[in-house]
Amino acid sequence: MTTNKKYLKWYHKIGYGSGDIAGNVVYALLTSFMMFYLTDSIGMSMGVVGTLIALSKVFDGVTDFFFGRLIDKTHTKMGKARPWMLWPYIGCSVCLIACFAIPESWGQTAQYAFFFISYTLLNAVFFTANNIAYASLTALITKNTNERVQLGSIRFIFAFGASMLIQYITIDAVNFFGGGAEGWRIVAIIYAIIGLAVNTISVFSVKELHEADEEMDKERSEEHKLTFFQSFKLLIKNKYYLLICSTYIMTQLYASVIGMGIYYMKYILDNEGLFSDFALAINIPMVSLLLILPFIIKKMGGMYKLNVIGYLIATLGRIGVMVAGYMGNIPLMLIFTAIATLGIAPLQGDMNALIASCSDYTALTTGHRLDGMMYSCSSLGIKIGGALGTAICGWLLDAAGYMENAPIQTPSTINMLQFLYLWAPAILCGIIIILLSFLKVEKANKELLNANGDGYILR
Repeated sequence: MTTNKKYLKWYHKIGYGSGDIAGNVVYALLTSFMMFYLTDSIGMSMGVVGTLIALSKVFDGVTDFFFGRLIDKTHTKMGKARPWMLWPYIGCSVCLIACFAIPESWGQTAQYAFFFISYTLLNAVFFTANNIAYASLTALITKNTNERVQLGSIRFIFAFGASMLIQYITIDAVNFFGGGAEGWRIVAIIYAIIGLAVNTISVFSVKELHEADEEMDKERSEEHKLTFFQSFKLLIKNKYYLLICSTYIMTQLYASVIGMGIYYMKYILDNEGLFSDFALAINIPMVSLLLILPFIIKKMGGMYKLNVIGYLIATLGRIGVMVAGYMGNIPLMLIFTAIATLGIAPLQGDMNALIASCSDYTALTTGHRLDGMMYSCSSLGIKIGGALGTAICGWLLDAAGYMENAPIQTPSTINMLQFLYLWAPAILCGIIIILLSFLKVEKANKELLNANGDGYILR
């Protein structure tokens, strides 16, 4: 495998990274505001919505691997992944609007059905195809490890920049357009159009590698001999895939409980507008560190040590947020939120490079490249972690007695909000440290390359 040759110009990296603006138009809006819109604008039950979200995961669990395999089997003039990144985003735009356009005149049963269908189509079909394809491009447009890290950093700079902007302006934008359900619908339409435009630009800003050397031809021939179940078996035999998939799920669960912050701000801090300030405390440190992440990784000689140390810092930071929260000290909460984010940032920036290394591990140990299915862990993690996190939060708050738009919530609801926003993030950071301590895929790949003379072990 070639690791020193440079494949990308600066404009390729920027173009690729901008695609995460489109992804976060969907992701940030769903995780930060969808539950709030459904409960406090439409009047849906938090427990019922949580159950519907959980049910939709039954479909998601199948489609991630299905689309991953389709990408691996695809060969067009545009490449393997780019067609699946381009066309499904049209469906993403339509379904995103639908999720924030629940007909107010319909009965509750019809409203729940409308939401379930639009949400499931968005996540299980269109976002799955687009997101797996986008993530797969990291391994398909360059073989240079440093460039892969750079791509990961750049895409997450765009991701968190978009997320920061969405979290900061959305509430004000909804109010500007009249508030209530109508305001949410207009904002969703605007975001969907922006996402569609940026996604299209990103697709055509890069090209996939088309190498005709003997090794690539042999790889491709071997790849097409595999059935879906044979590919799936190879995938789950890769222990690093299972570790990174679990890590991805935990990071998205973390994002989900942080998303409950809007309820925490509204009912405990008595100012939902503070959600924007906490969004800045998360996203500004994130973007700042991602700008220098490739340099830091190069200095530290890899991603493993940096990720573990980072999450140790994140755990301490979230403990600080917890203490400051019980003290009622908002400035101190913001400071510790920023510290925790600095610890989380390295993994966010190098996650795609880690997945690419996991894909290389499969190629080195089996002779088969499964980039599309390998990158299914990104979509799987986002959807299982994000959606189930939202669902679980909904169930817990519903069980605690949450009442939509109540001027004063019950003591059990207040305690649950404190657990979700103060305790749960610190616990999840601790779990992620344990997972990362076993994720030594870089070391494993180097050992395999040294043992086999930089070649694949072909069966």
